[in-house]
Amino acid sequence: MAIGEAGRLPVRAWVLLLVLCGSIFLEGSDVAMLAVAIPTIRADLGLTTGTAAWVMSGYVLGYAGFTLLGGRTADLLGRRRTFLVSLGVFLVFSMLGGFATGGWMLVVARFVTGVAAAFMTPAALSIITTSYPEGPQRDKALLVFAGVGAGGFSLGLIIGGLLTELGWRWVFFAPVLLTCALLLAASKLVPAEARPAPAGHGYDLAGAASAAAAMLLLAYGIIRLEHGGDDLGQTLGALAAGLVLLGTFIVIERRARTPLVPLRIFRKAAMVRADVAAMLFLGAFFGFQFIVTLYLQELRGWSSLQTAIALIAMGCDAVLAPVLTPRLVRRYGNARVIFGGFLLAVVAYALFLPVGATWPYLAMFPTLITSGVAFALAYGPLTIAATGSVPEEEQGLASGLLYTFTQFGGAVGISAATAVYGLAAAGADGSPAAALAAYRTALIVPVAMVLVGAAISAFGLRATAPADRREHSEPAARTTG
Repeated sequence: MAIGEAGRLPVRAWVLLLVLCGSIFLEGSDVAMLAVAIPTIRADLGLTTGTAAWVMSGYVLGYAGFTLLGGRTADLLGRRRTFLVSLGVFLVFSMLGGFATGGWMLVVARFVTGVAAAFMTPAALSIITTSYPEGPQRDKALLVFAGVGAGGFSLGLIIGGLLTELGWRWVFFAPVLLTCALLLAASKLVPAEARPAPAGHGYDLAGAASAAAAMLLLAYGIIRLEHGGDDLGQTLGALAAGLVLLGTFIVIERRARTPLVPLRIFRKAAMVRADVAAMLFLGAFFGFQFIVTLYLQELRGWSSLQTAIALIAMGCDAVLAPVLTPRLVRRYGNARVIFGGFLLAVVAYALFLPVGATWPYLAMFPTLITSGVAFALAYGPLTIAATGSVPEEEQGLASGLLYTFTQFGGAVGISAATAVYGLAAAGADGSPAAALAAYRTALIVPVAMVLVGAAISAFGLRATAPADRREHSEPAARTTG
């Protein structure tokens, strides 16, 4: 597939990008739709509060626990093969979720769907970074990919509300239809690798097992933080066991002949800092969105559909990311655009700190729209920074690391905000005024996370040259796949 000049993508390249963006849209919208539908599912199937929570958490566990393995699998077994197989697994278990008759079936379906996403998403991202040449073309593709993913989550809230009105099972069946279309298109359009994994490359089974177990336990411990002091020993035990296994994984990788994760990759300071910054940004974004959703539904009494429509303003990044952000990156470089996104996020979340019990929507709108603009500025360039300094044969690993950090960031953001809210509400009289005070306290969490992220992006991220300057040092065209 020939890639065009000066950042222009030919028709076939755009169609390939459309298919890959469809996968990240599928992942984002799938999560959002279920978040809207879970109260209805709980009532219809008679689920306990704990089981309903595990329907949501099961996906996060599967995703966070296996993303690192998924990314490396794409490098070793082939990005195309990994992408197609994971899409197929996603399809099958989404369908099974729609036919579920009990809570345990939903939990299993969501866990395996999360595992499938852990292989699918890094594979899709690494296909982009290896199919489009470094510079304005790849930057544009990555920014479109990131924008579509965020837009999928925002639109998924609306779609989920509408589908739940028809019947909650459509929240599972609708992704099946989209996945079928993506599978058919991807089988024809996704290119085979220009070169396979090195001959005789072994597979680090011990490293894979210890990495997956460590990620699962750490994700489980982080999710349990939102329960506060309830069964604190179990939470701390999971975190401690996860850290021990993480240490074991590092020892295995140092001694392995063909490690799952070559530890030298962590010497790439720009990549590591971008991953940490992305973790903080996503954690703040999802923590803020979670608290605002509770505020609107529990304190203000808004319906799920009303809440989803209100939050759609945050989805402006789906339009801005592919249109505005590439121009800013070309002119100012990644580092400045990322820093600007963090500063906007600080302003957006801080504006919501004095939220009142009867605030009109117009008073909330500046925060919602500004946070969406901040996402458009920061997330796509962070994706570029996290993959730009990594050689082609490790792009899957770099993508897996990025999504591992962002998944843990989302879990930390939501769990920390929930835990702070629970501590602030403990011992209060349960009045609306006390609940509002607790929400305000919890909103400090996302503000603190983006402040730390702003510091990292200001002093840590290596400034990259604007894409229009890099262009002159690259071939005008490149043939891939």
